Amino acid sequence: MGKNLIVKPLVVHSPAKLNLFLAITGKRADGFHDLVSVAAPVDFGDTLEIAEAEDGFVLTCDDPALEVDETNLVLRAARAFAAASGWKGGARFSMVKRIPMGAGLGGGSSNAAATLRGLNEIAGYPLKGEKLAEVAAQLGSDCVLFLSGGPVIMRGRGERVESLPAGAVRRLVGRRVLIFKPGFSISTAWAYRRMVTAEPGWYLPTQEAEGLLAAWLHSRTHAAEELLFNNMEGPAFAKYIALPVLLDVLRAEFGLVPRMSGSGSACFALLPHEVSVDVIQTRIREHWGPKAFVAEAKLG
Repeated sequence: MGKNLIVKPLVVHSPAKLNLFLAITGKRADGFHDLVSVAAPVDFGDTLEIAEAEDGFVLTCDDPALEVDETNLVLRAARAFAAASGWKGGARFSMVKRIPMGAGLGGGSSNAAATLRGLNEIAGYPLKGEKLAEVAAQLGSDCVLFLSGGPVIMRGRGERVESLPAGAVRRLVGRRVLIFKPGFSISTAWAYRRMVTAEPGWYLPTQEAEGLLAAWLHSRTHAAEELLFNNMEGPAFAKYIALPVLLDVLRAEFGLVPRMSGSGSACFALLPHEVSVDVIQTRIREHWGPKAFVAEAKLG
């Protein structure tokens, strides 16, 4: 091992995200979709350990269901970083996987962003913020948001990211949230195809989406619950009836405002400070089975 290699591995937190507001506004000429979204990381997620190596990139994971070959976003991000920065080193990545896959929680995109952040630190920060964001955008629409470290507004296909006003951030950061997912996943590609083919369509025009977002931002007093919106629930709920059935129960019994995150199948509910999750968790598992994923977190 070369004398300049970092002996102690770098440990990088790779958070899940929630789409608090998600409006898919239409399909683009390049095949992607335009959106307007407010997304926030949470303090729950994966852990990525990066050990510098002489050359090459290798990934291991504690979850055998995760593919660790060259299709994994960690290795794709590592190659993209090396190409953009000219860095000649290598790394061994070891991941502890907590974010469920196929959930709409951005696990793969978060892993890619964690890889970029970690390698950039190891290499001495050859890529500044804007350039690192360009590399992230090439890897996936959600990747850029994970470079921000807090709630953001996303536009375009997700690559155009801006910070929220300070007052809006204060209404979000630190809020308790319960994240829950049934035993099945929803294909993102399937969900977007349904957005295109459904009659009547589920798109929300850009002007309406921006109007809803602006009304919440400019109110200064509206709680986070009043921001929540997701028009991808339309195609998901039409096929996977277990989702709306449970969300209706949580509204009726606990007064919560549950929503689906991204294209699903994970859902979430913001929690009042005094509420215990035990009874809610029991109700979730009564409907979705004992293996349903449930985790309490805080918005970052």
